[in-house]
Amino acid sequence: QVQLVESGGGSVQAGGSLRLSCAASVSGYTGCWFDMSWYRQGPGKEREFVSEIDYDGSGRYADSVKGRFTISQDNARRTVYLQMNSLKPEDTAMYYCKVDRGRCGGIGYSNFWGQGTQVTVSS
Repeated sequence: QVQLVESGGGSVQAGGSLRLSCAASVSGYTGCWFDMSWYRQGPGKEREFVSEIDYDGSGRYADSVKGRFTISQDNARRTVYLQMNSLKPEDTAMYYCKVDRGRCGGIGYSNFWGQGTQVTVSS
């Protein structure tokens, strides 16, 4: 099982910034790597893609956050960050980290979700 620890959510006013982080690990193993992404689910909405990052550090973004959010990862690709600037009320949502794929101790993993961290943006 992959353990995902998310942090960094909170409440900010419109125009403010937050930085989310998500650390992935598998108990008892080191030398793991993971391809990870961020999704969000706003009140009364379906979960939607926000951003993902490739092994070479290239990020992809939903149109709604392009130019405002930046995804990054640590060199070992076990922690992913989402820097969120110029936040808008419509960014209010539960943000979920996801392991798209990875390998740890010779075992492949895919499609693990974190429990989410709440982001609330007030106008």
